[in-house]
Amino acid sequence: MFLFISGAEIFIILVIVVMLFGADKIPELARGLGKGMQQLKNATEDVKKEINDSAKKSGIDTEFTRDIEKEVKKIKNKVQDNIDDVTGPIKRGL
Repeated sequence: MFLFISGAEIFIILVIVVMLFGADKIPELARGLGKGMQQLKNATEDVKKEINDSAKKSGIDTEFTRDIEKEVKKIKNKVQDNIDDVTGPIKRGL
């Protein structure tokens, strides 16, 4: 399931796209969409880099976010393990 869309819904969307744009325009549209996504990714990376650079110049410590991220991952793994311990027998029983 991708963004709460089922396979049938994706198929219907693809059929509508083919009907609207034609089969010969789809590769061109996909290429343009890919380029746009790449530009957006590059722009966000540039913004992140600028923020980190200005924070370092101002003397702001940005390492604490990585520490918080590590702790959140540890807690998430513990919770997931506990959930797996509880649901394991239930899944096997089904």
